[in-house]
Amino acid sequence: MATAMDNTAIITGITMTDQRSLLRLMSWMSPAFPTGAFAYSQGLEGAVHDGLISDGDALRRWVEDSLAFGQPWNDAVLFAESWRRACANEDSLDVAELAEAMAGSAGRRLETMSQGSAFLKAAREWPSPVLDALPSDCPLPAAAGAASGAHGIDLDAALAAFLHAMVSNAVQASLRLLPIGQQQGVAIMAALEDPVSDTIERAMDSTLDDLGGAAFLAEIMSMRHETQYSRLFRS
Repeated sequence: MATAMDNTAIITGITMTDQRSLLRLMSWMSPAFPTGAFAYSQGLEGAVHDGLISDGDALRRWVEDSLAFGQPWNDAVLFAESWRRACANEDSLDVAELAEAMAGSAGRRLETMSQGSAFLKAAREWPSPVLDALPSDCPLPAAAGAASGAHGIDLDAALAAFLHAMVSNAVQASLRLLPIGQQQGVAIMAALEDPVSDTIERAMDSTLDDLGGAAFLAEIMSMRHETQYSRLFRS
């Protein structure tokens, strides 16, 4: 005989496990999660400084190209591979090493390693042997992917939250760098939904052989930012 709780699960289509997974994902990808993401601009500050990004349309195009050809694409591939390893109860040590090696500049390395280490430290509040096996100094996509896989979160949802957080951070940084307001920031987020979805679909079918990119200007701006005289952000 079905209980009231069973009936609720049937009506809503959400189990307790699904709810807990969703809550964890929301916590991990929230701006309030202590990764220090607010301190980094993904190299955007260098591009704004050099006049390559001067308005909302240029920002949208920059982020869209990065999703398709730049570091965000590689991070999505590394995230997905780390997720698969965690689901199979395998460690992601080589994925973490590869993610660190693929940082295209000192600023990029600082960003991914600092955020990843902070993410991992906080995420260990939800115990998991998979996370315990990772080094405390771990790049963000490897740490976040392993946490999502270890706790049974669907890959498409995990990637969506991960990339949304990345895009949102870029927009939030640009609100401080460009003469755009929150309403235009929201419009940019809406316009980037399809590019984010495309990246998710590609990453879900990816392997490490799909790593690579062609966003050379973004990497150059990240390198130039390292010696920029006046800076708001660390990357």
